[in-house]
Amino acid sequence: MGVVLLHGIGGSSWGEAVPGALDWPMPGFGGTPPLPTMTFALLAEALRDALDAHGIARATLVGHSMGGMLAQEFVATWPERVAKLVLYATTPAFGGRDPGFAEAFLNDRLGPLEGGRSMAEAAGAMLAGMFEPGADPMAMPRAAAALAATPAEVYRDTLRCLTTFDRRAELPAIAVPTLLIAGEHDPAAPPRTMQRMQAAIPGARLVVLPGTGHFAHLERPAAFRAALLPFLAE
Repeated sequence: MGVVLLHGIGGSSWGEAVPGALDWPMPGFGGTPPLPTMTFALLAEALRDALDAHGIARATLVGHSMGGMLAQEFVATWPERVAKLVLYATTPAFGGRDPGFAEAFLNDRLGPLEGGRSMAEAAGAMLAGMFEPGADPMAMPRAAAALAATPAEVYRDTLRCLTTFDRRAELPAIAVPTLLIAGEHDPAAPPRTMQRMQAAIPGARLVVLPGTGHFAHLERPAAFRAALLPFLAE
């Protein structure tokens, strides 16, 4: 059994958050070839192939943001391949039932690129509002560096994929030990949303980290590890 880290839409910024874990880059990230079409089903297949390649029969999946969505997709598709789940700063569905919400979301996130800026130039604007005051001073630069390294077309395709996600109906079927980690002031996956997820997943636990936004593993790494590592060791 291995621990596999699933990053969010901005690319991997895990660093040494979980020593010894497999920091798996989604297709198109970290210099890997992109998928022909970015869908959650194909991402889950790529993750399965990666587990096979690393000889991991059953994994503990630690998913941040969109990586948490991928973890939900994977456990719904291949539950026998999952030993434990950590769903961190994530949601069971893309927010907003109005189709106009998705369009507005895409316009907002892609606006800096459509205005002619590069990923490196736009990274700061894309991450605005995701960090709490008092965060580790390296938190924003590390997240921005990961985002800047993401090819613009991969970022666009991943955002569009994100808007298709909805695994709310499958939450009650999750049958492995599950830990949810929320940032107290996370605007993307607020604690109230993760509390509803916890209630829907049998036996799930929830830890809310005070004074953190969407990137607790960077903002307050010691508190993040204190929440995560005992669960992994159980």
